[in-house]
Amino acid sequence: MIKKKCVPCQVGTPPMPEDIARGYLSQLTGWDLVEGKLKKEYKFKDFPGSMKFVNAVAAVAESEGHHPSIFISYNKVRITLFTHAAGGLTENDFILAAKIDAIQ
Repeated sequence: MIKKKCVPCQVGTPPMPEDIARGYLSQLTGWDLVEGKLKKEYKFKDFPGSMKFVNAVAAVAESEGHHPSIFISYNKVRITLFTHAAGGLTENDFILAAKIDAIQ
């Protein structure tokens, strides 16, 4: 997944069926499928560590043209991935998840 590139989705692109999403999920570590979204929480030593990670995630997301929801709470960062144009998960979400994991 990490070698793939996110591709733009059009509104109306169908979301990935759950069984296929679960197959992709098995290729990731620590990610959960919750209410049709990919979620993972990362823990850091301190706030600067969290922010360094978030800035790296932002750079990867921008280069892929696919942007996660990011929640920061001191030394914890929660990432949620979901393709709005599809109203669910697409391969892009799994590609970005793999690239985010490669940051650490």
